[in-house]
Parts: sequence; structure tokens; C-alpha cells
Amino acid sequence: MKNLMQCHRARPTSIMLLNTIGWANPKALPFFTAVPFGMTAIEQLGWINDGGGKALWDKLSARFNLIAFPAGSTGHQMGGWFKKEINSLDDLKGLVMRIPGLGGDVMRELGVSPKLLAGGAIYQALQSGAIDATEWVGPWNDMAFGFYREAPYYYGPGFHEPGSTVALGFNLEVWNSLSPQEQMAVKGACGWAMSTSLAQFSWQNAKALKTLKDEHGVQVRNFSDEIWKALGAATKKVLAEVGQSDPETQTIHDSYMAALQEASAWAQVSDGPYLRLRSLAGF
Repeated sequence: MKNLMQCHRARPTSIMLLNTIGWANPKALPFFTAVPFGMTAIEQLGWINDGGGKALWDKLSARFNLIAFPAGSTGHQMGGWFKKEINSLDDLKGLVMRIPGLGGDVMRELGVSPKLLAGGAIYQALQSGAIDATEWVGPWNDMAFGFYREAPYYYGPGFHEPGSTVALGFNLEVWNSLSPQEQMAVKGACGWAMSTSLAQFSWQNAKALKTLKDEHGVQVRNFSDEIWKALGAATKKVLAEVGQSDPETQTIHDSYMAALQEASAWAQVSDGPYLRLRSLAGF
């Protein structure tokens, strides 16, 4: 995956769909898809559209003769399917888990051996014992893959992809050849795809989670506070190392983290307490 942009630069394509969660280079790209303990989909879209993120993204993408636009999102992803219960940090040590990108780097810090597998290879790897656990997306997609048959413990929420964004990438020459009206139409279509996918994943995940629990006996679990704290400490280390890799990545890292801090301050008096209080009120 890390060579896709290099291939595009060598043999240009007109349009491509991009999900950079597992890309090793450029190191800044995951900030425009999802990073561990990062912004939710709507928070990230705010940073991209209104917080200066798009200008940084355009500058980075231009190195590869591309321009990219947010064009879809899975929303919050789950933490993964495990063959055994995970009650402590010791339970994680030595596990082989399919988890890509920065999330895999964080899990490595906790003693997990991360493995990158294409979607079609995950079930067989679980079945054969080649891996002990896997993350994929969320209940809707995960149920279709049948992971519950091999790993009955479903942990959530996920820390690694709180709002994974898919982008539509355009060859810059192709993009610049479009009229202003055509460019506006593309941007409108991308915005429609973004909102539609978020709504669809939210609705379908809720229905699929109920099916997994009621019809397949899936055990939904949450990681312990001990594990969450360790994941947080490891994430700070991993993201700091990424940010220090080169000046451009540092600029993007700093902008993203500043936006995350502001978004978190708002969430602490809005969505966060509202969801807790809605549950308290019995809804």
C-alpha cells in the first residue's frame, strides 16, 4: 500500500479511492484518515473543512500530483474480535492480531504482535489459528465476514479508528482541467457520500449489533481501565514519534492535535455527557 502514490506518480491514474490507515509513507497521511484516540468522523471533517486541515492535505497530496476530498466514513470502529477474554494487560501479551497502521504500532507497545492481512484472508487466519484476534470495521461489516464463529468476544469501542475517512483522489492535471462548475459538482458529490455513509454505518451497525448478540451469542466487552490507560500512554509515544519524522509531518501533527484538544473540550460538555445522561434517563 505504501507504494500506491509512487505508482500513481510514475503512471498517473485519473481518480482513485484512498484509505491511508495502513500506509507507511508519507507518515502524515493517516491524520487525514484516522489515528488512535483521535477525532471522531465529524470532528475530523470540521478540522479538514474549517480548521486548516484541507490546506495541509492539499500541500501533502500535491507531492504526488494528487488532490483529495473526504468522500466517505465508517464512523467509529470496534476494538476487535478475540478468541479469549481480555481482562488485563497480561492477556494481550503474545497475541497475534490483525490490526494495521498506527493502531498496530500501539498494540505492539503492549506486547501484541500486529499482522497486516487483506480482508479476504482474515477469516481463514482466525480459523487456522494463524492469528488470535482481528479488528475490521464494525458490526455491519464484521457480521458479514462471520468472525463471530471463530472469536466470540467482541471488544469496543475501538481506540485505533474513531472515525475512519475514505477520500476521493484526483490527478491534479485532471482536476485542474475541470470547469469550476464541474469541480463544485465533484465536491458536492463527495459531501453527499460522506454524510450518506456516516448515516448508513450508524444505522446498520446498530441493527447488526443486535443480531450478533441475540442470534449469534456474541459477547460484547469493553477493555479494562488498566488497558485503556496503557493504550493511551502508548499512543502518545507513537504519535509523538510520527510527528518528529519530518517537518511537514510535524506541522500536520501539531495542527491535528490542537484541533483534537478543542474538539475534546466541546465534546466534554456536549455529546459525551449527553449520551451518558440519555442512558441514565432510560433512553
